[in-house]
Amino acid sequence: MKTVIIATENKGKIKEFKELFAEKGIEVQSLLDLSFPDEIEETGSTFEENAIIKAAALADYYQKPVIADDSGLEIDALDGEPGVYSARYAGGAKNDDANMEKVLENLKGVEESDRTARFVCVIAVVIPGQNPFTYRGTCEGLIANGKTGTNGFGYDPIFYLPEYKKTMAQLLSEEKNRISHRANAIKQLMTNIDEVIG
Repeated sequence: MKTVIIATENKGKIKEFKELFAEKGIEVQSLLDLSFPDEIEETGSTFEENAIIKAAALADYYQKPVIADDSGLEIDALDGEPGVYSARYAGGAKNDDANMEKVLENLKGVEESDRTARFVCVIAVVIPGQNPFTYRGTCEGLIANGKTGTNGFGYDPIFYLPEYKKTMAQLLSEEKNRISHRANAIKQLMTNIDEVIG
């Protein structure tokens, strides 16, 4: 059986990948199963670069195929910020509330029609000795004027989806998993998985 390492400790992501790959006869290991000795510095200026940095470090160490992702929020009126700095936009340790407050403060006075934004997820696949593959998924929306909803995490409470008339944090997890940036990136990966891992 082929084995793929997923570069995450997120149990939700691990479960999702295990279910998808089980159909393909591929076993999934995660960072919860392995003891990787180093902290991987994400020094890239794009989601693609950061995903490849993570995947390449693990692929080199374990000599197995690795899948890593990097994701965040891009806001057009802020020239693409917070982008790759989404997790620590407000500085210091990761703090979802402080990050959202900074976004709302920076968008004060910006018209609704100009508050366009998207969640971006890039999945990188690195197989030792081969060039990396990357898949980019997005989910388009608007930044609301305040926080609504308690589901989800990160910027979900201020990310408004006009077609649903709800924020991402008001969706059920099954709804979110159908339309999210990660779901869209995974769909692209799975379409090509036989060519990539096969």
